[in-house]
Parts: sequence; structure tokens; C-alpha cells
Amino acid sequence: MKRDIILSGVGGQGILSIANVIGKAALNDGLSIKQAEVHGMSQRGGDVQSNLRISSKPIASDLIPRGATDVVISLEPMEALRYLPWLSPEGWVITNTTPFVNISNYPDMQAVNNELNSLPRVVTIDVDAIAKQAGSARAANMVLLGAAAPFLGIEAEKLEQGIRDIFGRKGDEVVNMNLAAFRAGQEYAKKIAAK
Repeated sequence: MKRDIILSGVGGQGILSIANVIGKAALNDGLSIKQAEVHGMSQRGGDVQSNLRISSKPIASDLIPRGATDVVISLEPMEALRYLPWLSPEGWVITNTTPFVNISNYPDMQAVNNELNSLPRVVTIDVDAIAKQAGSARAANMVLLGAAAPFLGIEAEKLEQGIRDIFGRKGDEVVNMNLAAFRAGQEYAKKIAAK
């Protein structure tokens, strides 16, 4: 088993929490993991990105070469486009559809959506709306993780245990909120995959 994953978004969206949950689930599954993070101006809405490499064999480098990423998971649609050069020909893009407009020259959303929708393997999801329906807008990142779950090569139960492990110190209410968001995202991805 081998998965190269790029997680991207904007500071404060919870990208590193997604990376921590996936990493914990992979370790609990006996897999090797390497992670590299780029923290932009996260306090000001800057780019945040994480390379996550998971394998059943030892991993030499924590950086993913261009054209080798299996899954790009993005909480911001323009940030998803930024990492397309790293996507493998068989790779998937799982992205939020709601932009985080923090620059004056943010591209036209119709152009961004057209580019995303032209990809052969993409799941676009309004994680903010689904998180609100699931009970907490703050758990939008876990909705996105749920939507990406079918493409990660890690059983959903292991990812749910990763959520329990990462958020457990915050109490049962926070754990249950994040699990509900994860499951809502997973259901959405199953409907897309069934089409």
C-alpha cells in the first residue's frame, strides 16, 4: 500500500488537523508515514500545505515529486488548482467549493469551477454547508476528510479512531461533532462515486 497525499488550504481552516487524523490512523494501521508541512501566513489566511506519504514499506523522502500525488485534498478551491502539477494522471482531487477570498485579484469562481470540473477524477463538495447540517460549521475540515476517505486506502473505522485519538482530549462532545461531520462527508462521497 502506498499513498501520496497533498493537503492544502488557508491558515485556520484545519488542514493540519486532517493531516494529524490521517497520520494517526496510518500509524494505528501499522503503516509508515512521512509528513512535510508548509505554514504560510496562517494568522493572515496564507497558504497552508502538507505532504503526507503513507506506505506499507519504508519511505525515503517526505516530499512528493511532481506528477506523483494520489490525492489532493483542499479546503479552498483555488488552492486545489495550485497543486495540480503534483497530481498523478490517475489521481483524485477532493475540494471544498466555497472560496476563501483573501486577495483582491482572486480568480473568477466560474473559471475556477470550470477548471476543477474538467478534471477526470474530482469530488467537489460544499463542506461548509454540510458541516452546518451535521451540527457544527467548525467541523468543515472533517467533512472534507470524510469525502476523501474512500480514496485514502485506510479503512474508515481507522480514520474514525484517529478522530477519537486527536480530539479526545477536548471531550466527547467535540469528538462526536467531528465524527458526525466525517460521516456526512463520507456519505456525500459515496453518492458521487455511485454516479
